[in-house]
Amino acid sequence: MSKNLVTTVWKENMQFESDNPSGLNLFMDAGEENGGKGEGYRPKALMLSSLAGCSGLDVVSLLKKMHAEVADFKIEVTAELTDEHPKFYNKVKVDYHFKDAELKPKKIQKAVNLSVTKYCGVMEMFRHFADVEIEIFLHDIAK
Repeated sequence: MSKNLVTTVWKENMQFESDNPSGLNLFMDAGEENGGKGEGYRPKALMLSSLAGCSGLDVVSLLKKMHAEVADFKIEVTAELTDEHPKFYNKVKVDYHFKDAELKPKKIQKAVNLSVTKYCGVMEMFRHFADVEIEIFLHDIAK
């Protein structure tokens, strides 16, 4: 069984610094409306970035193996928080946007589906506490 260790240290006020197995650090902070200075990532929003990053890494790798690379790719994640504490994401929508002059829709669909259903562990974690909706957008770039 593989394990990760992340150490998060309180710096001051509402700011924390967290390390990562990659050796890179990031800062988290609350917004001014919650007593912070807004000088770092918000923890819940960082979860959405993790979801997009996990799936995005899968999709890029799969498209490369399928010889279906694209010129541009982005993922937009929109999430809804519950009203009561502890507030958590109960609805999440993941929009995959692909741009290219020669899009390969079937391969793109297959890559996204494999990420969503088989490879992305963060996606699987989200499914345990949220309804997750997926949509793919293909944007043709004129040659």
